[in-house]
Amino acid sequence: MIEDMSRTVRALLRGLDRAALATALPGPPGGVGDAAWPYASLVLAAVDHDLSPVLLLSDLAEHTKAIASDGRMSLLFDGTGGLDQPLTGARVTLLGHAVRTTDERLRQRFLARHPDAAMYVGFKDFHFYRVALERAHLVAGFGKIRWIEAAELLPGPAPAGLAESEAGIVNHMNEDHADALQLYAQKLLGLPGSDWRMTGIDAEGLDLRRAGQVARLPFDAPLASAGEARKVLVALVGRARAA
Repeated sequence: MIEDMSRTVRALLRGLDRAALATALPGPPGGVGDAAWPYASLVLAAVDHDLSPVLLLSDLAEHTKAIASDGRMSLLFDGTGGLDQPLTGARVTLLGHAVRTTDERLRQRFLARHPDAAMYVGFKDFHFYRVALERAHLVAGFGKIRWIEAAELLPGPAPAGLAESEAGIVNHMNEDHADALQLYAQKLLGLPGSDWRMTGIDAEGLDLRRAGQVARLPFDAPLASAGEARKVLVALVGRARAA
């Protein structure tokens, strides 16, 4: 039961590229009255291999001012879009602490997920934040509700070397195997368009993007190491051609 619900959380986090961010506005002059007020806003998000969300925030934004005062925050990843009855769909709220980071690998992962952010990432008031997860609250439809601790969200240890090799794998696929990416999108996911690009790969699948649309292609089994990635990617091409 817990593994099924953790898998649903991972699918939501990896399959969505934006979230609602909730912070606590500090008191005057940023807030109203003499107490903190809840404040919700929309943010673009990437998710690291360990499921830690990565955000790019401006110092001028109200939510960044709130985080500077109190790093506690929550993120709502909403997977109910397009459903006739949204309350039957899955969504997850994460609780964690946002900490500014200068990790170049996280920077690359975010920009691969959100290439348009390259236009403003160099501005002095923009900084990256990594969210250290504490708990997740999953609502996956009526009666499917549970708090899940951060340690329960991942299926096991991260594949050896995959995080460090990711940027090279992604660049190689986009530059040398663009035809394979189109096969993944069109034949395996049934998606239209011919200019899909790979934005990331983790133990359980790979991420694609075409303009404003993102897509997730899960693997049949988790990768055990970075060395398995090539074999799995080649096998997916064979399956797509057979389809």
